[in-house]
Amino acid sequence: MKHIFKEGKQLQGPTLLLLHGTGGTETDLLPIAERLDPDANVLSVRGNVLENGMPRFFKRLAEGVFDEEDLRLRTKELYEFLDEAAEEYQFDRNYVIAVGYSNGANIAGSLLFRYQDALSAAILHHPMVPSRNIELPELTNVKVLITAGHNDPLCTEQESLDLERILKDNGALVQIHWENNGHQLTQTEVAAASEWYQKEMS
Repeated sequence: MKHIFKEGKQLQGPTLLLLHGTGGTETDLLPIAERLDPDANVLSVRGNVLENGMPRFFKRLAEGVFDEEDLRLRTKELYEFLDEAAEEYQFDRNYVIAVGYSNGANIAGSLLFRYQDALSAAILHHPMVPSRNIELPELTNVKVLITAGHNDPLCTEQESLDLERILKDNGALVQIHWENNGHQLTQTEVAAASEWYQKEMS
């Protein structure tokens, strides 16, 4: 997978896995990583799927309707890539914190839904429930921040609340930060994520 790896202060410290939104690239979220933790390792990945020339992490059938089969395959692909990258760059595979926006948040959520040891924590900006009616792994002590917009036309309030409930039911420690905005990723969300990170991950 096309990616950027930036070694931080120590390889055994946290590695921020950056996952862009539709039409983004592996450079999009680098400023957010810098704000969250300038000392962390950074692994920023570009989605392998193109939709009308725009990179994504998995296919969709329509807006808000995921191609479940492709999502499952692409989640496995990303999970295996993380294992390979940890071996290549020698970062701690058990200390990976996903930071995803929109489509990137959805594949990060899918990692949590399908693999017990995929992530130690996740910051999900405007995610949806990646899959329904599947059995989740045990997620005890996995910390998750969801940022959501009351007026988000793509991810409804109920979608965010459903995701929170499903993750909590499987042991994750979840917080939601609400905004009165739509689907865009705002500076105040990034500030809230930074505050959460300093409190929960330090």
